[in-house]
Amino acid sequence: MKKIEAIIKPFKLDEVKEALQEIGLQGITVIEAKGFGRQKGHTELYRGAEYVVDFLPKVKIEIVLNDDLLEKAIEAIKSAAQTGRIGDGKIFVSTVEEAIRIRTGETGADAI
Repeated sequence: MKKIEAIIKPFKLDEVKEALQEIGLQGITVIEAKGFGRQKGHTELYRGAEYVVDFLPKVKIEIVLNDDLLEKAIEAIKSAAQTGRIGDGKIFVSTVEEAIRIRTGETGADAI
């Protein structure tokens, strides 16, 4: 089993969710986040005063899935989240040792 953590722009969430549903993924976790990468935030004007916005709004998606769906899921996220502009986000993949469904006690692939 693998875990995908994807950090994307908030307005791309619906497109990514639909792309993941099309490949057969059932469950995702979405977390509102703030952060910055290479773009280091940006400056904005508010009532005539300029100020720096260090942390930009982002959305973090977490998915645990079987190894056979990994490449399809990565491609779905990449194609749906990409705008071609700075700050499109990142995808991280890690190995999951075990998954347990609390309600039934199912483990492994049955739990996801």
